[in-house]
Amino acid sequence: MRNYLDLLLDVLENGYRQGNRTGIDTLSIPGAMLRFDLAKGFPAVTTKKLAFKAVVGELIGFLRGYDSAADFRRLNCRIWDQNANENGQWLSNPNRKGEDDLGRIYGVQWRRWNRSGGGELDQVMTALNDIRNNPTSRRIIINAWRPDEFDQMALPPCHVLYQFIVNTERKELNLCMYQRSADLFLGSAFNIASSALLLSIFARLTGYRPRVLSLFMGDAHIYENHLDQVLEQTRREPRRLPQLKISDRIPVGTTEHFDPTWIDRIEPDDFSLDGYDPHPAIKAPMAV
Repeated sequence: MRNYLDLLLDVLENGYRQGNRTGIDTLSIPGAMLRFDLAKGFPAVTTKKLAFKAVVGELIGFLRGYDSAADFRRLNCRIWDQNANENGQWLSNPNRKGEDDLGRIYGVQWRRWNRSGGGELDQVMTALNDIRNNPTSRRIIINAWRPDEFDQMALPPCHVLYQFIVNTERKELNLCMYQRSADLFLGSAFNIASSALLLSIFARLTGYRPRVLSLFMGDAHIYENHLDQVLEQTRREPRRLPQLKISDRIPVGTTEHFDPTWIDRIEPDDFSLDGYDPHPAIKAPMAV
């Protein structure tokens, strides 16, 4: 993942100082891109330890449409605790339903998008079915950006849009993700792994090989209270990428067998990283 370290160095060298809602300034650049070929390994950062169990737990929570930090905690993911219970703007929001409530965040939009004419749309099931039944479509998109519901969310989405692109000739599935705001030290390694896991799960269920993951970042930034940690990380040499192992419990899609309802039955123990040998973790505070 040398390209990720190169992006950190680019922001350190060329980023401009920018204020923001958290009160902690950042070094930022407008527009950045990272690209990973999953045939070469799973893009888990090796220059610091990735909290892979939390990555898995959060993604499963999104896929189940969870709106409570308590539900994420039961999946070994605590990263939503602060946004649910320490974000001052959300705590004073009349739409907040109480402790641990997150409102209509990512997974709610993914699984229960409110239609303008009434009813709900399950974007996850729609995308899985389109990958199988209309693979040449350029409209296989999962979108979480709902300006009309921002007042009902603990945090508007950062990773806004996912587009699945099928290579029917090579039987490969690719994913492009657009992220409006990228916390490069704490968030991006997490987002890279989460997107790669989402691609791998969708490929598994639809009978394709996961291949190219492309991430597009609008505001790519480093918080000023992360600068020392970023410098430490960029001095470390990347190690060999691990391989993602998926439990045999989860079926592989075939011409005869396609069951998208398995998206609701996956569990944290269904995923592991084989050969993951990272440098030690580097801790830093999260800006809320």
